[in-house]
Amino acid sequence: MRPRIALNIKSVDYEFLEETPGTKSELLLKSNPVYKKIPVLLHDDKPICESMIIVQYIDEVWTDGPSLLPTDPYDRAIARFWAVYIDDKWFPSLVGILKAQTDEAKEEAIGQVLAGVKLLEVAFEKCSKGKEFFNGETIGYLDIAFGCYLGWLRVVQIMGGGLSLLDEEKTPKLAAWASKLCSNEVVKDVMPETEKLLEFAKMLQAKWAQPAQ
Repeated sequence: MRPRIALNIKSVDYEFLEETPGTKSELLLKSNPVYKKIPVLLHDDKPICESMIIVQYIDEVWTDGPSLLPTDPYDRAIARFWAVYIDDKWFPSLVGILKAQTDEAKEEAIGQVLAGVKLLEVAFEKCSKGKEFFNGETIGYLDIAFGCYLGWLRVVQIMGGGLSLLDEEKTPKLAAWASKLCSNEVVKDVMPETEKLLEFAKMLQAKWAQPAQ
């Protein structure tokens, strides 16, 4: 999702080659021999790997469209900081809710996710400077970093029996941001269908519940 949203923002035409889950094509293995993972951007026959690195590359190569990173060096550093936090801390906690095999583990993961959402609510207030997105008036680097997980957030809430993780009362700014982001033209056609993502999540949950071999 991340590179596709970035390319949409920059109005860059591209060909989307979707990998079949559970398999790795020869093109993927050739393009990313280190991690052997998607996404990979092929530009001028050169591969660029890792989603947020690709987003930054897109921002630096296609400079005609809206900037994805703030122009101020400090603001850029802050955006990168929170993007790393989301990937390294927040999203693993969200997945931890699905992975939990006991009520105690589940409650701990939920607590971590909610604590992270509160931190991100404060970060949004500071980064957005009163505008609609983390990046200000337009969708940018941090919006893309966090926004790609909103589908997973919905799925976890459904699988949690109505669990509320993004609350309009407790985190009103993030709730409003999520609604505006998902309805935006550059995002809505890229966002995975909830039902398909739910089906995939249930498959993963069943796999995680199996005893270790």
